Amino acid sequence: MLDVMQLKHAVNRMNPERVRSTVDELLLEGIVTERRTPFNRAHFNGCFAEIEALLQRAGYHRQLDVVGYQGQAYALFDPARWEAVQVLRWLRDFTEETRASG
Repeated sequence: MLDVMQLKHAVNRMNPERVRSTVDELLLEGIVTERRTPFNRAHFNGCFAEIEALLQRAGYHRQLDVVGYQGQAYALFDPARWEAVQVLRWLRDFTEETRASG
């Protein structure tokens, strides 16, 4: 397991082009799930500020928030477009559907 400093270093050195699809999805839909980002839960638990800075370098300059569902999945979202409760419900449904189909 990487420690927090290693995670921060990895995120800070990440090429903004690597997160460009995440930025595009956030600009389009205002929400993106873990499957569509290059970050895992450990990154968000350890270095959310660094991830926000990387997304800004890649072109996303709006406020950003993150919610998780029972430690199984997370979603990044634009709080100006979505309420956290809406995202959490959507993430719950998404997670349950994925589990049922898998």
